[in-house]
Amino acid sequence: MSRALPPFEELVELDAEAVRSWCARALDALGREREEIDAINVYPVADGDTGTNLYLTAEAAHQAVEAVFAASVPDTAETVRAMAHGALLGARGNSGTILSQLLRGMAGVLAQGGDGDHLARALAEAASAARKAVAHPVEGTILTVASAAAAACGAGGGLVDVARKAHEGARSALGATPGQLDVLERAGVVDAGGRGLVTVLGALLETVTGQAPAPSATAPPAFLPREDCPAEDGPAYEVIYLLEAEDAAVELLTSRLDALGESLVVVGGDGLWNVHVHVDDAGAAVEAGVEAGRPHRIRITHFAADADSSARRAERAQRAVVAVVPGEGLAGLCAEAGATTVRTRPGEPPAGDELLDAIRRAHAREVVLLPNDTDLRQAAAAAAERARAEGIRVALIPTRAAVQGIAALAVHEPGRRFDEDVVAMTAAAGATRYAELAVAERQSFTSAGVCQAGDVLGLIEGDVAVIGKDLHQTARTVLDRMLSAGGELVTLVVADDAPPGLAPDLEAHVRRGYLAVDTTTYHAGTGAPPLLIGVE
Repeated sequence: MSRALPPFEELVELDAEAVRSWCARALDALGREREEIDAINVYPVADGDTGTNLYLTAEAAHQAVEAVFAASVPDTAETVRAMAHGALLGARGNSGTILSQLLRGMAGVLAQGGDGDHLARALAEAASAARKAVAHPVEGTILTVASAAAAACGAGGGLVDVARKAHEGARSALGATPGQLDVLERAGVVDAGGRGLVTVLGALLETVTGQAPAPSATAPPAFLPREDCPAEDGPAYEVIYLLEAEDAAVELLTSRLDALGESLVVVGGDGLWNVHVHVDDAGAAVEAGVEAGRPHRIRITHFAADADSSARRAERAQRAVVAVVPGEGLAGLCAEAGATTVRTRPGEPPAGDELLDAIRRAHAREVVLLPNDTDLRQAAAAAAERARAEGIRVALIPTRAAVQGIAALAVHEPGRRFDEDVVAMTAAAGATRYAELAVAERQSFTSAGVCQAGDVLGLIEGDVAVIGKDLHQTARTVLDRMLSAGGELVTLVVADDAPPGLAPDLEAHVRRGYLAVDTTTYHAGTGAPPLLIGVE
């Protein structure tokens, strides 16, 4: 992945090619150290994913830079702006979001020049911008390390000298973080985000000198015993989203989210922001974004259900399931069953990077991937291939609906041989016929005839089979058609905004007409179709 510079002479200026090389080297270095950084992640939440989040953020920056080089011969200003913009779009987690703001702060100065004096100013601007983006800055974190890197550079100097001083200042500050934050001292580790930043600055130093810095004396052991990573009480959810909004609206949003939760970081500008917060009420955090502007790429992680993060730090699990689901309720249901979940929202299916991120977060040697959507087949296959290249054994079960994923998850047995488990899950999914009810947004021609805006559409196996005016009646008709071919179990997945009494009505309908058929109902929460039906 790294791009070697020509027979090496120490650089005197960061040009476009040097920035490109820095991005590639940083990505390589974070890839090598990702698991070790994950292992020491105890603050602000001991969820064992800081290294992964920094890696994914750096990957997004690298891809953005490669994209501008593929399209043209960019200058330094275009390259550093692409780097910062890519990091903003792809930022993950608390530390990844802060890293994106650090890169954004540097880009504003490096666009004007790439010598040592500009680099020193860029680092100072980056540290200042990152602190302003965090609602309540805490010492002993990546912010402390960034400030120390900037302070070590002084007024500037030659490029190599500044890069070396920044790296040494950051490394020294990293070693002192346990004395600044009690949770680090108790666990016997340095700050994970700060260590990631030292890695990024080490990649910069290697870019300008041609030599990798010596390993840090503060490097912790690769993995820590579980008892050395005490859990901290805190909010249940991490909420991240991109937001298109005006500055004034973001100021109000920041105030509102600060009252809702913790670890608030809002980065960006010029109408596009990346919002990160830990809250107990994930819905309220998203609603605040809707009131401020247009949120998208919304990601919600339930800390308690995220595959036992403490165990993930101690050792990689043998097998895990990754499931794509609509609605908070289904996400919680699958998480309780041990799956790592990826939320999908209407009109915003998860990208391949999000699926790969989830496979990595599952932190297992073997992963069963349930896309639960026909349209996600290609993205899921690409994510699986990339994960296999990283040494993870991945089986992609081509589930086409969430109810098929639920059926597959119900028969999942981690104790079985991998192939046997995959066969059983595939058979359960394949034996589940599926349907969905939706409301037509406009007049359209369908396989069942012409529908008008507002009509209720009953889709069976992806095709419109019933067009009705009433959701209750249309659902009963769809159920009758599906059960005419037989069935033993009906699964109903009902969204929060479905008409009142829909689930009891359908359960009673099944009891009256199909005595040998059992019915199970789940609540999807918000962000799901009004009704999903599975018949096994």
